[in-house]
Amino acid sequence: MLIPRKLKHRKHFRGKMPGVDVKGSNINFGRFALKSLERNWLTSRQIEAARRAMTRYCKRGGKIWVRVFPDRVVTQTANEVGMGGGKGAPDHFVAVVRPGRIIFEMDGVTREVADEAMKLGASKLPVKTIFLEKN
Repeated sequence: MLIPRKLKHRKHFRGKMPGVDVKGSNINFGRFALKSLERNWLTSRQIEAARRAMTRYCKRGGKIWVRVFPDRVVTQTANEVGMGGGKGAPDHFVAVVRPGRIIFEMDGVTREVADEAMKLGASKLPVKTIFLEKN
């Protein structure tokens, strides 16, 4: 699973997710891409599950680029801890995904294989996505 090597801050506020992604919205590496249409957090487990499903369908052919990285920590308090006990311990890492963000890119396979592999990967993610092809 993906986790950062080092953190500037051990605990984060939850924050807001306004607007759309502009910086990660173009296909830069491959011919095919999976683009987000909704805003949500993707956990490192979800990203890895989608990547593995796509890789297995392609029979390890072609190349897959993961364009998101879970660099934000989510904390969780232990069970049966009362109010006022402070913020919980770090539990897992998430990537913030806004509409327009490219999540995966793929190259080296046919369009049909890429389309089906991306559908399998998208079924593992909590956001609605669209399949794109570079012209």
